[in-house]
Amino acid sequence: MCERTGKSPAQSVVETRYLLMPHEASPFGTAFGGVILGWMDMVAGMAAQRHCSCPVVTAGMDSVSFQEPIQVGDHVVLRACVNYTGRTSLEVGVQVTREDPNTCQAVLATTGHFTFVALDEHKRPTPVPPVLPQTILEKERYEQARLRAEARKRQRERG
Repeated sequence: MCERTGKSPAQSVVETRYLLMPHEASPFGTAFGGVILGWMDMVAGMAAQRHCSCPVVTAGMDSVSFQEPIQVGDHVVLRACVNYTGRTSLEVGVQVTREDPNTCQAVLATTGHFTFVALDEHKRPTPVPPVLPQTILEKERYEQARLRAEARKRQRERG
């Protein structure tokens, strides 16, 4: 059963690092988009599960933007945080930063939003605890995510 007590976005944050290896890159030495998306989905799922304290499944991803290439040998820093909760679903924002291991210079490389559905013991959707934004930035992210959730709902209704 999912936790029912509301949590702040900060309580769900997950941050991890990878080293981009040659087998994860194109012949041009830049990261395969699918590798980055897989890492993003994993870290987003961990943040969603931290928030809910129950199993979650990916329902969708949108707003993925590849802004800067990630090169073989770069450190890849992924940070995920719950932005918004609905009844049984929640949106997690993910930021991917590439970091030069020699200079420690960091550049935002990729961003995306992932939607998850919480599951009960019968693998059916179950209510999630509310997210309780505290800071101005968390409140802005919550409102932006709420608007995206409404847009996704309208899109589903249109077919």
